[in-house]
Amino acid sequence: MITDTETGTNIVEIGDGLYRINTPLPIPGQEFSFNQYLLIADEPLLFHAGPRGLFAQVSAAVATVMPVAKLRHIGFSHVEADECGALNLWLAAAPEAAPLCSAVAAMVSMTDLADRPPRGMEDGETLDIGGRTLEWIYAPHVPHGWENGFLFERQTSTLFCGDLFTQPGIGAEPLVEGDILSPSEEFRQAMDYYAHGPNTRAVIDRLADMGPTTLACMHGSAWKGDGSAMLRSLGDSLAPAL
Repeated sequence: MITDTETGTNIVEIGDGLYRINTPLPIPGQEFSFNQYLLIADEPLLFHAGPRGLFAQVSAAVATVMPVAKLRHIGFSHVEADECGALNLWLAAAPEAAPLCSAVAAMVSMTDLADRPPRGMEDGETLDIGGRTLEWIYAPHVPHGWENGFLFERQTSTLFCGDLFTQPGIGAEPLVEGDILSPSEEFRQAMDYYAHGPNTRAVIDRLADMGPTTLACMHGSAWKGDGSAMLRSLGDSLAPAL
C-alpha cells in the first residue's frame, strides 16, 4: 500500500506481523531505496529509524498499522544516518520507546546521541518483546562499523540483516524468492562498502547456522527461502577479498 504518493513510500506485510516500509530514494547515478521493518508484538519494534528527512513519511506508514506512540523499541545495526538519523524523532513520538543497539554502539555513541538511554545488547543476548524473541548477533565490521550487529527473530526465523545483500533499484517487490546475491554483489563491487575483516567469513557462517528463512534487507527487496544457503553463497563470493 502506497502511503505517500510524492515519495512513493509504501508498507506491505511480508510475514506474520512483519511489515516492510519502503521509500525509493535515488543516490547519484543510481535508483535506490531505504527500508524499515515494523514487527508487531506486545512491545512493538521498528528496525532502522531511517534518515531524518523521511521521518514524516515513514511514521505515516507505521500509523496505518498501529499508533506510533505505542512503539517500544527502535533498533538499528550501526551508527549511520540511514540507520538511526531519525532516532530522536521516533523517541519524541513514542514516549515509552528506547533505542536498541549493540553494547558497543550504546557505549561509544548512543548514550550521547540519543535523547533516551539505549538498551545495548551483548552478543547472543535475547529479548522477549511479548510473543517474539529477539537475539542480537554482534558482527563488527560485517559489512562495516565496529558497533555493527543484527537481530534474529526466532518465531518467524527472520534475520534483520542491515546492509547485507544491499540491492540497487527501488525495491518494487516487497518480498522475493529469486536471486538477490547477483545484484547485491554487482552493486558492492562497484562501490565496495565491506570492511573485509578477518572475521567476516566466521560471522557470515554463524548467521547461516541460525537458519533464517526471511532476510529483512535494508535496501531493496526482502527475501524468502533457504537463508543459510544464501548467506554461505555470500561468504563464498566475498572469499577472494578476505
